[in-house]
Amino acid sequence: MFFGKLLPREGNFFELFNQHGAFVVEGARAFMLLVQHYSDPLEREKHSADVIAAERAADKVTAEVNRALHRTFITPLDREQIHALINSMDDIVDLLQDSSEVMSLYDLQHVSEDVIRLTEISVRCCERVQHVVSLLPNLRDQATSESALKTCEEIDRLESDADRVMRSAMSRLFREEVDTRELIKLKAVYEHLESISDRCEDVANLIEGIVLENS
Repeated sequence: MFFGKLLPREGNFFELFNQHGAFVVEGARAFMLLVQHYSDPLEREKHSADVIAAERAADKVTAEVNRALHRTFITPLDREQIHALINSMDDIVDLLQDSSEVMSLYDLQHVSEDVIRLTEISVRCCERVQHVVSLLPNLRDQATSESALKTCEEIDRLESDADRVMRSAMSRLFREEVDTRELIKLKAVYEHLESISDRCEDVANLIEGIVLENS
């Protein structure tokens, strides 16, 4: 017990979640710019570097959360919830970087309208994740908890939208793409982009559980 009294009682977990959420959105918006300027190699390289920078910054926040878990005696949320939440958020930024790298490594020649649509949904999902994470410190307030649940539902709907776009994109790809190499490349990109919304839904599901436990 004496050792426990020497440790911080709350930590700054909510602030770290907010920092990480900002990097999630930063990475998503940089990826959107990469897609929008894909035909310009210099712009593409610049925005790809911005995605990498956001991912590295997010990694540092994740590491700080994990360190804080070890040195904090009483945490504002269950330790397993904190660990699962920050790692699920980090998965989002990792996938944004992975998507950027896949496009580069596979030397994708063009981005389709479906890539743009999936990217737009990804950005909206990431923005919703940032918003719902910002509500965590005030979940005991009924209006805030209701807003959090509504935002989680929005993320779920966006994930369903991504699923529909993905199915349509795959169908169109196998019907219309005559270059087998481009087909393989685009298929991989579609799968990576659809996974971003899946990871956002993972965050939404975790936060929904936290809300229900604390309301």
